Amino acid sequence: MPRRLLRKITPRSETVRKHWLLKPFSRFFGDPRLWSLQRRTVTPAFGAGLFICFVPLPIHIPLAVITAIFCRIHIPTIMLTLLIVNPLTFAPLYLAAYKIGVIVTGAPEVPFAFEMSWDWLRDGLGARWKPFLVGCAVTGALLGLTGYALFDVIWRYAVRKRYRERAGAASGKSGALD
Repeated sequence: MPRRLLRKITPRSETVRKHWLLKPFSRFFGDPRLWSLQRRTVTPAFGAGLFICFVPLPIHIPLAVITAIFCRIHIPTIMLTLLIVNPLTFAPLYLAAYKIGVIVTGAPEVPFAFEMSWDWLRDGLGARWKPFLVGCAVTGALLGLTGYALFDVIWRYAVRKRYRERAGAASGKSGALD
């Protein structure tokens, strides 16, 4: 199931290599492992993507591509995983990361009174940066490892189910209870 779904929604490597904007970088996208739909490339890409979602800087996409190239994991999966953090979800996710950071560091929780100004960035983040960064690291690591393990279990279950169905069909069994 995961493989068929991913095959439908991901672009082909040739399409990406021939895109005018990415053509100068096409030599980096030549490794077949970056595009192959195997459990050993897709599941770590999902886990790494979840971790990268909690990097509190606006560098998710370049960081994901660099990670995928160096670790030789599935680029489309890591990019699709980044869609978890979007303009609608980033505030609750980062607030949860801050609260987890407060628990881990033991720092006092300072209530947020956000205003869009440089003064707030300078003064307002002073007491909050350490629990926020620690919370992002802890949350990203936990979600990344959990996502990796869960995706791996789902993938293995789907493969075993498909093998059982094939074996049942080959031996003439319908698989239904009589």
